[in-house]
Amino acid sequence: MLLAAPINWLAIPRHGVPTALPRATTETVATAPPRAAMPILAFFFAATWFVQGAMAAHLPGLLQATGASSAAAIAAASLVGPAQVGARIVEFGLLRSFHPVSSARLASALHPIGAAFLVAFGAPGIIAFALLHGAGNGMITIAKGTLPLALFGPGGYGLRSGLLSAPARMLQASAPFLFGLLLDRVGLGAVGLSAGLCLAAFASLFLMRPRRAVAADPSPVRGSDANRRTTLLSRDHLLPR
Repeated sequence: MLLAAPINWLAIPRHGVPTALPRATTETVATAPPRAAMPILAFFFAATWFVQGAMAAHLPGLLQATGASSAAAIAAASLVGPAQVGARIVEFGLLRSFHPVSSARLASALHPIGAAFLVAFGAPGIIAFALLHGAGNGMITIAKGTLPLALFGPGGYGLRSGLLSAPARMLQASAPFLFGLLLDRVGLGAVGLSAGLCLAAFASLFLMRPRRAVAADPSPVRGSDANRRTTLLSRDHLLPR
């Protein structure tokens, strides 16, 4: 509160965008997103957030189910946070030229890859699992904001984000209880549920047809320069097939 409140008070303009700064102009192409985009994104976030909630509560217990000691499980689980930060830095640097759908696919695939290490190697694989799960988790939190914006544009962004978050929040809240019951019954086999949900989320993004994303220009341009710049921006952000 002592640090953030003064920064927001001093940095945020009191009367909207300052007149001295050019207003951002956005241009969207005519192609509309597929009708199933909202249900697909709702499923994607619900499935991945269930896994996030489950791992946040039961990761040390899951790692101990491999035969690892409590100290080793806690040490491996502590790597999730650094992996989240590292993945966000990599996405901001190396992956910023990729469309958010590509980043989301990669993020949802990292947890199942880590689960494969866990099942194949047991206790020696807990560090790889924690790092891969943490990296995917960090990238998914970014995808929550970038995916709806890239597919639908800024219009109605707040309402659309809220609608997408509603089922995800409910499943995330129920995940600790439900996953805990499963973990008590089947032990390490519970990772099959979390890996399966992430794989289903990964596959769901392939149901969306490729379309051009929103092209944004930080300064007003006119005429042929505007058309040329919009074409270049749109071409660079096509969804992969």
